Amino acid sequence: MLVAFNKPYGVLCQFTDRSQPPRPTLAGFGLPAGVYPAGRLDHDSEGLLLLTDDGALAHRLTDPRHKQPKTYWVQVEGDPRPEQLRALRDGVELNDGPTRPAQARCIDAPALWPRDPPVRHRKTVPDAWLELQITEGRNRQVRRMTAAVGLPTLRLVRVAVGPYRLDRARDGAWLMPGDWLAVDRR
Repeated sequence: MLVAFNKPYGVLCQFTDRSQPPRPTLAGFGLPAGVYPAGRLDHDSEGLLLLTDDGALAHRLTDPRHKQPKTYWVQVEGDPRPEQLRALRDGVELNDGPTRPAQARCIDAPALWPRDPPVRHRKTVPDAWLELQITEGRNRQVRRMTAAVGLPTLRLVRVAVGPYRLDRARDGAWLMPGDWLAVDRR
C-alpha cells in the first residue's frame, strides 16, 4: 500500500511522541494500519509525505542512490538575484559538505491553503517563492541551502516526490492539510 498524505505544519513524521507536552503526530489522522513514512518532513515543513507498508518501495523512494527528485515550493525572505539561483543550481557548500546541484527557479506565489500559524510578513522586507528540486535528503537541507545563499526560508511545502504529486493526488485536486489517500504505485 502507498499513501499520499498532506502533512500539516507542526506535525511530527512519527506516530508517537514522548515529549511533554506531546506534540501532534501522524497518529491523529486516521492513516491505515501498518504504514510508515517513506522519508521525513520536519515538523515546521508541510506537504507531501508518502507512507507505505512495503519496505522495498520505501527504500526506492528514500535512498539517495535512486535519486528520486523531491520538489519544494519555498517562500524565502528577500528578492532572489541571479547569482543566488545559480549557486543553488551549482550546489551549495554546507557544514556537512557540498550539496548536489539542484533545479531552482522563481515562481509566482502559489495558491496554497493558509498556514496555521501564518507566516509573519514584514512590510519592509520582500519575500519571494522558489521552486527547488533536489535529489538528496539531508537534515533540513532546503532550509540550509536557501540560508547559505542569503535567502532564509519562511515557508516550505513539498509538492512532489518522484512521480507522486500533492496537487495531482486526487484527480488534479489538492489534498488539503491532514487529508490522505491511497495511490497507485508507479
